[in-house]
Amino acid sequence: MRSIVLACAFGLWASAPAYAKDSIVGLWQTEPDRKELTSHIEVTACGAGYCGRVLRAFDPSGTEVKTRNIGKMLFWDMKPQADGTFGGGAAYVPLLNVTTSNVALTLLGEQLQVKGRVGPMRGTQVWTRLR
Repeated sequence: MRSIVLACAFGLWASAPAYAKDSIVGLWQTEPDRKELTSHIEVTACGAGYCGRVLRAFDPSGTEVKTRNIGKMLFWDMKPQADGTFGGGAAYVPLLNVTTSNVALTLLGEQLQVKGRVGPMRGTQVWTRLR
């Protein structure tokens, strides 16, 4: 019985980062892309890190649209870094159809700054928390 209680306590402790106030877990809205579409990205705890998947996309009028990126994983294995960012994982860049490990996420209150680099190209977006 004691081992069951300890196992449950450890499970709650290990999952605490996913529910902390300063967690990146949640639903985020992206900035408009080159086609003026915004997306909803669901960030979840996965393994020892965090993953982000495209849930929905919307045109400028707010109408939901179907794109080939719905359901795709945008980043995975992102872990807290010493400098306060989340990194160390990888990200898929739909515009270029490439995967890169040069990506960093920075939580700024209710916004998530997403920075990435593919070769000499760099990009930054600021996503807004929906929940």
